[in-house]
Amino acid sequence: MADEIVCSITEQLNSNEQETENVNIEGRVEISPRKVDLESVTEMETVGMHEIRRDILQVTQGLFQNEDDDINDSGTDYLTGDKPGTLLQREERVGDVVLPDTFQTNQLLYYERFKAYQDYMLGDCKTSEVWAFTADYLEKVVEPGDWRALWCTDVFDVLVEVVDVDYKELKAKVELVLPLQCERKGCELTEDSMKDLLEATQHKVPLQELHVVYDDTGDFDQTALAVEHLRFFCRHIWRKWDEEDEDDDFDYFVRCVEPRLRLHYDILEDRVPAGLVAEYHALLDRCSQKFQEFSSLRNGISSDSESELNNVSMVEGLKMCEQMEALKRKLRIIENPLLRYVLGYRGNSGQPCYSAKGPRSAGGRAVHVVSSCMTVGLLQKLMADKLCPSFSGEEFELQFYSDLLLALNACYEGDTVIVCPGHYHVTGSISIPDSIEVEGYGLPDEVVIEQKCKGDTFIETTGANIRISNLKFIQHDAIAGIFCVRQGKLEMENCVLQCETTGVIVRTSAQLSMNMCDLYGAKGAGLEVYLGSICSLVGNGIHHCKEGILIKDFADELDTMPKITMIKNVIHNNEGYGVILVKPENDPRLGKTGALATDAAEDGSVAEEAPDSGEQRDEGRDGGPPPVTVEESPSEARPPRRRSGVPPEFTEGNDAIKRELAATSAKKRRLARSRAEELGVTQTDDSLLSQEMFVSIEDNQFKRNGMGSFGTFLY
Repeated sequence: MADEIVCSITEQLNSNEQETENVNIEGRVEISPRKVDLESVTEMETVGMHEIRRDILQVTQGLFQNEDDDINDSGTDYLTGDKPGTLLQREERVGDVVLPDTFQTNQLLYYERFKAYQDYMLGDCKTSEVWAFTADYLEKVVEPGDWRALWCTDVFDVLVEVVDVDYKELKAKVELVLPLQCERKGCELTEDSMKDLLEATQHKVPLQELHVVYDDTGDFDQTALAVEHLRFFCRHIWRKWDEEDEDDDFDYFVRCVEPRLRLHYDILEDRVPAGLVAEYHALLDRCSQKFQEFSSLRNGISSDSESELNNVSMVEGLKMCEQMEALKRKLRIIENPLLRYVLGYRGNSGQPCYSAKGPRSAGGRAVHVVSSCMTVGLLQKLMADKLCPSFSGEEFELQFYSDLLLALNACYEGDTVIVCPGHYHVTGSISIPDSIEVEGYGLPDEVVIEQKCKGDTFIETTGANIRISNLKFIQHDAIAGIFCVRQGKLEMENCVLQCETTGVIVRTSAQLSMNMCDLYGAKGAGLEVYLGSICSLVGNGIHHCKEGILIKDFADELDTMPKITMIKNVIHNNEGYGVILVKPENDPRLGKTGALATDAAEDGSVAEEAPDSGEQRDEGRDGGPPPVTVEESPSEARPPRRRSGVPPEFTEGNDAIKRELAATSAKKRRLARSRAEELGVTQTDDSLLSQEMFVSIEDNQFKRNGMGSFGTFLY
């Protein structure tokens, strides 16, 4: 529009300059011989400049009119457009009772609710200001009266007409629409009983219990959406104990609304493990019950009495407060998407799907051959290459399957599963509780196992000694990862892991040996290593993941450090770090984390043990923390030798990882000694406090990782 006005102004000026030219019938241009008055020309130019300024002012007002309107935006009219009428969908009523349809507002997207709460409803309000901001938002958006809605409760749905809205109390004054239109849910209601109910409530009902009746004119779109935002906020965001928080200086949206909203949609989209969802709801119920008990106890305490009963009640109240704070901390861990990912919430360990069968009662072992189409030629080749050389004994029984899951479920301890070339689709999670061997007959790209449904984990292992080799796994929609070594030991060799969410998870006390494997595509970490686990990585490729390897450290003296071996791995093209260590923020009793390694080095408490030396240095035993031992291979004891053709910057991450792990181990030792001294233990047993992370790191390459080869995350 502005360009059109400017062009019209330019055309007018050009026409004024050319008005003295006359074109005759023959097409010749004749210049008028009249005189040019300089004063009139100057006056004309002055008038023209005033007109230009006036037109430019009109253009500016037109251009910024929309911005002025946005200031008074309600936060729900972002759905409005140029077309007349409503843009919301109709939600049709289902049932025998004829009730009017309502607006369908319960299927809003995450960003729509996010925008409404952040930009319009709550903004940067504090916890104590939530309801004041909400009332102000509703007053701008919700129609004050003359609209119909369904009053929906657990026992009935009835049609009412809103005559007034009390924004501060979040209630609407309603009148019953006659004749009565009501859907009863297990109770008998008449017109007189409904009138008596409204009289008892002074005709005021909670605003979030109203569902606006559908209207195709579009006049009540914003009202319907605003009531939906209020209803969703009360059901899924607000907690009764939020207003009890003593720290009222934080932004309520950032601290509470955003993480809870993200968690709600992550649960809807099956991005949170089922066990964690159940744990979250159980924590909510426990916290609500505890808050109700605490409120009842607090209301029963008299402020002007010092009786013994009141003193006992105050002690019980303090205990309840501590219990509530512990529950609230657990809830915040689950609600925070970053902590939910990096910590994995240790309380949600889950249970294996199946229990181990053990060996066959009659003895013997079985070889389960899986093939989508077994031919004579394939069987002959399989007999010559695998069955006859390795399984010719009488104790082996041969069984054939076309379904991989059936073969795995039929296994006992000591059995072997041979998967012939083909593409196998699995419609469920795979659980391996017994010590078996699963081997692909051919190259990994020839033997492909693909997940075709959603689940917490694609493959979960709990057996004491499981071996998997020569297979390619493709993961789709698994929430917890492509592999989860929950307990026992898993050996993987020459496998390809194509991930979508998290890669391989090594739980506490579990063992993983991963050799010559290729892992890529994880939206989380390619490998997650928990405390107390043992992890050996040799000759693997981990690439194109969110993070390469994630090591979790909770800085608790009761937690055993993981034991990690990394040799000749290539970790490249990951979005974040090649290796990242997750650990808590600085402990005030220990000083700064960064200073810890320096102090330990100055005190001589960080000692590197030579490979051939069986004795430990005694430095740091008198008054200082015990030494930290870092295992090194013989090649590390000697001056490092670079591979030919490998730039030094690709291997410098090895030393950085060892330094950080040594400092972390020293911190855990110092924390253990500090807590022992608090308990009055003057002499500590260094063998009991031993928390070393025995690490062998050699010839690993780190290439083109977005954040670098190694980093730390403080929570």
